[in-house]
Amino acid sequence: MGCLGAFLFLLGGLGALAKFWDIPGEDSKLQERLGQHLLPWMDQLSLEHLNPSIYVGLRLSSVQAGAKEALYLHHLKLDYQQNLLGSGTSNSDSEKPSMGQLALYLLALRANCEFAGGRKGDRLVSKLKRFLEVEKKAIGHNHRGHPNTSYYQYGLGILALCVHQKRLHDSVVGKLLYAVEHGLRLPWGPLSVDTAAMAGLAFTCLERSNFNLNQRNQIIRAIKTVQDKILKAQTPEGHFGNIYSTPLALQLLMTSPTIEGELSIACLKARAALLASLKDGAFQNILMISQLLPVLNHKSYVDLISPDCLEPRVMLELTTETPSQIPVPEVISVMLQVFSVWPPYTHFISVPAGSSLEDVLKKAQKLGGFIYGTQASMSGPYLTSVMGKEAGKREFWQLLQAPDTPLLQGIADYRPKDGETIELKLVSW
Repeated sequence: MGCLGAFLFLLGGLGALAKFWDIPGEDSKLQERLGQHLLPWMDQLSLEHLNPSIYVGLRLSSVQAGAKEALYLHHLKLDYQQNLLGSGTSNSDSEKPSMGQLALYLLALRANCEFAGGRKGDRLVSKLKRFLEVEKKAIGHNHRGHPNTSYYQYGLGILALCVHQKRLHDSVVGKLLYAVEHGLRLPWGPLSVDTAAMAGLAFTCLERSNFNLNQRNQIIRAIKTVQDKILKAQTPEGHFGNIYSTPLALQLLMTSPTIEGELSIACLKARAALLASLKDGAFQNILMISQLLPVLNHKSYVDLISPDCLEPRVMLELTTETPSQIPVPEVISVMLQVFSVWPPYTHFISVPAGSSLEDVLKKAQKLGGFIYGTQASMSGPYLTSVMGKEAGKREFWQLLQAPDTPLLQGIADYRPKDGETIELKLVSW
């Protein structure tokens, strides 16, 4: 029941008949509008652009893409199995899907009511299990280490195997339990809201599936710990952590079996904040849309334990807007700075208004004196090198709005304003 139940409880006392996520008027079409935003991405069927989260988000929503969905899943199966099992055309590990992408691929199979089976399916499951074992060793027996990837991918891997009814050793689950229980005292600081939410979804799946019974009490406590952390992270505007971590946080809170005053109030605030953000066009990133669509349909990734593949869904239609008059774009100037290299780079870059930060970087590279490199990810391209300097194993290129405000969006989604200063900073973690 969770957020949904709490809201219904409160409204019931007032004699209201509305459901928590039922949005009246024009907002009732939100799922369709968000789903339409994903349709062009479903035509990009190269391995680089395939994104299992798109398929999962649509299957857990009330909208569908018809034959596009079947074709998309076909290409996911073909390319992921070939490249992850060694028969694909990728020349290096960097060109192959990551273990996080493999976990999302397994979620996509369950979203189609399939279990990973047969020789290929068993090999993929074994591959993900080995990944978790490697990450467990990297964390270390004293928990002073850190996963080679992240605790987010660690939790996602546990969730993916759980919904496929694959059991994991207590020692693997125990590393995530320790990270949640001792998050504030870990050497690198507390877990982020989206990481905590993913861990909570994994624990909820284990609890509902009656897995790891020796750790059941710890798992139940960890779910409550994560829920409390998310509630404490709510901003005055209503977001949990920030706007982009809110959908996954809500997925977890909606799985809560209890009704509590604080939980219901927090859900109300989050609903209002999300609606305001949606109307402002904040959700353009496909991963965030994919995580939000299930929330708007009262579902979460935990529902993949037993998905309903016969539930009717509305067919999406691709809409195209044809403005009668194309205005001349306004030109803006953005200051781009890099102080993590020598000599430092500082330059004004002129681009059309509405350009993304990636457009700014492309223009800077075209002008000369600036180079950068990116790598594809589930949430879009991210910087891997600037001015020839590669980010190391425990480093990343941070995007800052000068002087020191971290950007919440990636280079493909953030749109600088005229006169804004953007710094690319190499930081360690």
